Amino acid sequence: MTVPTEPRPALTLNVCDDFARLPASFFSRVTPTPLQGPHRLVSVSAAAARLIDLDADGLSPDDWIALITGTRLPSNARPLAMVYAGHQFGHLVPQLGDGRAILLAQVRNQAGALWDLHLKGAGPTPYSRQGDGRAVLRSSIREYLCSEAMAALGIPTTRALGLVASSEAVYRERIEPGATVLRLAPSHIRFGHFEYFYYGNRHEYLAPLADYLIDHHLTHLREFDEPYLALLDHTIQRTAETIAAWQSVGFCHGVMNTDNMAMLGHTLDYGPFGFLDTYDAGHICNHSDHRGRYAYDQQPYIGHWNLSCLAQAMLPILDPDPETAAVKATGYLETYPSRYDAAYLARMRAKLGLAVHGRDDRTLVDALFAAMQGNSVDFAILFRTLADFEPDGANASLRNQFLNPATFDAWAAQYATRLKAERSDPSQRRVAMHAANPKYVLRNHLAEIAIQKSEAGDDSEVNRLLAILARPYDEQPEHHAYADYPPAWATGLEVSCSS
Repeated sequence: MTVPTEPRPALTLNVCDDFARLPASFFSRVTPTPLQGPHRLVSVSAAAARLIDLDADGLSPDDWIALITGTRLPSNARPLAMVYAGHQFGHLVPQLGDGRAILLAQVRNQAGALWDLHLKGAGPTPYSRQGDGRAVLRSSIREYLCSEAMAALGIPTTRALGLVASSEAVYRERIEPGATVLRLAPSHIRFGHFEYFYYGNRHEYLAPLADYLIDHHLTHLREFDEPYLALLDHTIQRTAETIAAWQSVGFCHGVMNTDNMAMLGHTLDYGPFGFLDTYDAGHICNHSDHRGRYAYDQQPYIGHWNLSCLAQAMLPILDPDPETAAVKATGYLETYPSRYDAAYLARMRAKLGLAVHGRDDRTLVDALFAAMQGNSVDFAILFRTLADFEPDGANASLRNQFLNPATFDAWAAQYATRLKAERSDPSQRRVAMHAANPKYVLRNHLAEIAIQKSEAGDDSEVNRLLAILARPYDEQPEHHAYADYPPAWATGLEVSCSS
């Protein structure tokens, strides 16, 4: 199929395509292969559209469909597929790449920020590995909604501009409707980009890759005597902060391979993800993760392991002497646990309404999760209702959330003592805790209901969820049912690497 390169005036964007100026070894030129029509515009995120100076209401549905399916490219766009490697479930795969996604273009908005337009489900690429390069409506809805939900939660993430469904069938475990989702990110460069050139013994390309990141996104690192070491340091810090943010809202990534870890620290690739319903430290959201490598309580440690893989791949540009490079990298890697703990405790203090740093804060937090374990406690509901905790009260609504209320009582005594010690004002604390504990998250059953309706041609639930999840910390009493306990049938839902 021939893809027109000239858009209608409404689709004109400030295309710069800076990544395409790197050597040809970094990518392959690819033309999107749009799914067959008829197409249906499922949803557009007005908030994401504003990031690239587009007015969601100012474009016609046909214009949105043209952009999100890749049938009409922005002027001067030169689409490409990135190549990278990655450790998948702990095992190195020396060549991966954009197997079902294409970097349509890079655009710079009026504020000067650079954004990748990355089209998922755009058809086969040289890195598809016998795959069809397609995405199904089911997984596209999940990625679309979670991208925007995470942004509203204040967690670094790729964004999702819009979603289009197609009548063309795609074959997975079953025959499903195909779809494309157009996501935005400042950069899609992953740990695996560095691994590709390191393990391929093409070390001469490591510096240009690092230079690209620094020159286009982290210019302040040029002030350091060793900017590449500063880049590693920056990625360690951002990764620690992002994973701490995940843990604080009960988010499980599901596939924390190094090819799904972004150098700029944002959440990348929403495949088999999930938010905790009933708290279980060892919860595995990915049905394909048979050994629980990416279980909820393992995510902080896997972040550290992945960063060690990145550091290994960057050694040739950290110092000419391999031993010296290893010493430098190790020095920064050893700071990860303390950085993670600092970021995590900052989040947890906010969730518990603690305004003052306490020496025993980690003990208090760990004791709460120990009390929650095995007590059928809903993660989001408990933390939201903790805002109503009364240091001298019976706290019946909180006690009743525990199968064994005595486990809560023991912790509540410690918590009450802590709150009294800092003389917190209950009303102010309640407001602060509501701002730190979302009422609404993208639970699996909510996504499943939206998927089923959309597959039947009704996209209203997708857009309703988009609006609700855009304000996760607000009460929204008209939507209270969306913050309730999941129904019994939700316990049977499973997501896997095909999700």
